[in-house]
Amino acid sequence: MKRDTARLFNKKYDVLIIGGGIYGATAAWDAASRGLSVALLDKYDFGSKNSSNSQKTIHGGLRYIQHGDFKRMRESICERTNLMRTAPHLVHPMPCIIPTYGRIMRLIMPIALKVFDLASYDRNRLNDPQKHIPNGKTISKEECLRLIPGLREEGLTGASIWYDSQAYNTERLLISFIRSAVQSGADVANYLEVTGFLKDENRITGVKAKDLLTDEELEIQAKVVLNTSGPWVDDVLSFVGTPFNRKVNLSIMRLIVVNRVFVKDYAFGVKFQKTFKDEDAIINKGYRLLFISPWRDYSLIGTAQEPYQGDLNKFTTTESDIHRLIEEVNEAYPQAALTRKDVTFFYQGLIPIDEIDSNGDVTISKSNRIYDSKNEGIDGLISIVSVKYTTARNTAQTAIDMIYKNLGKKPPQCTTMDTPIYGGNIERFNDFLNNAIKNRPKELDEGTIRNLVYNYGSEYKSVLKYLDEDPGYGRRINDISHVIEAEIIHGVREEMALKLSDVILRRTELGTAEYPGDEGLETSARIMARELGWDESRIQEEIEDVRSIYTPAIDQV
Repeated sequence: MKRDTARLFNKKYDVLIIGGGIYGATAAWDAASRGLSVALLDKYDFGSKNSSNSQKTIHGGLRYIQHGDFKRMRESICERTNLMRTAPHLVHPMPCIIPTYGRIMRLIMPIALKVFDLASYDRNRLNDPQKHIPNGKTISKEECLRLIPGLREEGLTGASIWYDSQAYNTERLLISFIRSAVQSGADVANYLEVTGFLKDENRITGVKAKDLLTDEELEIQAKVVLNTSGPWVDDVLSFVGTPFNRKVNLSIMRLIVVNRVFVKDYAFGVKFQKTFKDEDAIINKGYRLLFISPWRDYSLIGTAQEPYQGDLNKFTTTESDIHRLIEEVNEAYPQAALTRKDVTFFYQGLIPIDEIDSNGDVTISKSNRIYDSKNEGIDGLISIVSVKYTTARNTAQTAIDMIYKNLGKKPPQCTTMDTPIYGGNIERFNDFLNNAIKNRPKELDEGTIRNLVYNYGSEYKSVLKYLDEDPGYGRRINDISHVIEAEIIHGVREEMALKLSDVILRRTELGTAEYPGDEGLETSARIMARELGWDESRIQEEIEDVRSIYTPAIDQV
């Protein structure tokens, strides 16, 4: 996967995709795999903005029962299965518990679980027993308290258990989609900012772009442009230069990572001590949930939400924001007894909302939306307003079907629901993992091989090959994780990592849960310096840039 801006300049693409988040990545893979010529551009690094703000849950859609939205539930169920099929190393079943309060929810949930199981009748057709999804069930109050010690008991009547899935590393999942796109012929480039459109009367014919690494300006031609820029969808549409209907209103969503696991084998929800009414819900439980998910040796907790109408490039998380979320967690689940020192990292992103009520509570948009600007007098421009990580692949399939029709062609059959992504050629995950551990190089421990398989899947040996060049590349970067030096080299040589943050946060798992330490940054930066020719000044600049990511913004007075 090589960055070649000259190649971009010299071609006319069937489709050019703006935004290398999960929607852009899946769209690039879909389009390229069906035979279209594809260019994918991102202003920063792939997946470095909104797609990084994920609680790692691949939802089966149980929540949609309360809205009577069985179509959306079925879509989520299918996409959960598709991701376990195509990315078996990255997506794994995760049991979840929701405590029930009051007699009504206690009576409703068994029916809801039965409906959910019936709707997911084909969920266990994968050949891998590790991907088996059991039926949901209800448990007693006593069993609930045994599984979740310290839960508020007032009004507690029991709990419901069902299964979703969890992505071990959403950043690697996204990069693997992009690598699959490249293997299918797509041209991709990070740090290439789209600054405007090329137009022929009322038709978009490509984009103007600026290389943020060299300041070079270039024009890239395309028959159709697909706008997958997430929260920036309206900003991109403004390049058209004619009035358009604004597509999104936004809310900030925040997550925190804490340095302990509360319930080892289950993700679980705890209710806020405040009322909330979902106007669209047929069944309204009357409160919001905080969700606490075990992830590696940490817990992910979220989400905090608040409306946002400011500069999309300047929204931040402050110490006050983190403390507020800590207080909400401790109020909802006193057993947590969180303090600031427990929080090792935080994530932030923007998500489309439908409305803000009089209490300031937001209603998250229910579905992804696709807009063809032809309806506003502009040909050759299609935009996705994206909401859910889980359904990105399916939305991309719909968008690429639209692009084929825009090109006057019949869309070939999509195969991305069945085709393993980069690293996904694994028939039975546990067997593959155990075999890799058994046959590992003698200088590597089990934890290192486990890390490589979970992140790179069937391609883990493409990282190990660097040990033939220098056995020292098998050294761990720090004592916090099992990431080895070879992963840094692999990220630079094979996955377009151009900045230190690219390898710390998106090519490896080194810094995705907590600060990797000064020594970890120093070691990683000097490996990249050898590969990319950085001088000492650049090394220190890169280190400081990464340190700032782990430092909350200063509260505005």
